[in-house]
Amino acid sequence: MLKDLELRSYFLKNFIFGVEDSLVSTVGLLSGIVVGGVEQATVILTGVVLIFVEALSMGVGSFLSESHGQEYKAKSKVDAKPVIIGGIIMFISYFIAGFIPLAPYLIFPISQAFIFSVALSLITLFFLGAWSAKVSRISLFKMGMRMMIIGGLAILVGIAASNLVQAL
Repeated sequence: MLKDLELRSYFLKNFIFGVEDSLVSTVGLLSGIVVGGVEQATVILTGVVLIFVEALSMGVGSFLSESHGQEYKAKSKVDAKPVIIGGIIMFISYFIAGFIPLAPYLIFPISQAFIFSVALSLITLFFLGAWSAKVSRISLFKMGMRMMIIGGLAILVGIAASNLVQAL
C-alpha cells in the first residue's frame, strides 16, 4: 500500500505526465499534418480521435503498469483503488489537455489556428513546468523553460516528419 506522501506524488506524477504528454503528442501530430496540407476537417477529426484513443490508452497504461509494479514489489495482490484513481487522473488530464492545441482549429482558419495551437501549447507547457516546480519547491522559471523546450521539440519532430514524408 502506498503511504500518503507516495500517494500524492503518484497522483501528481500521473497528472503532470497526462497533461504534458497530451499537449506534446497532440500539438506534434496536428502540426505535422497541417504542414502536410490536409483540410481543416481532417485536422479536427485526427485531433479528436487522437485525444480519445490516447487518453484511454494512457489511463489504462498507468493502471496496468503501476498495479503490476506494486504487485511485483509486494509479491502479492495490492489495493487497486489508488492505481485506479491514478489511471483516472491520467485519463482526465490527458483528455482535457488535448483540447488546448486542438481548440484553435475549431475557431480559426487553419493557418491562424496552427500558430495559436503551437503558442498555446508552449505557454501551457511552460506554466505546467512552473506549477510542478512550485509544488516541488524548485526553480519555477528553470522547470517552466525545461518543460516548454523539451515539449516544443515534439512540434519540430511533427513538422520534420511531415516534410520528410512529403520529400519522399
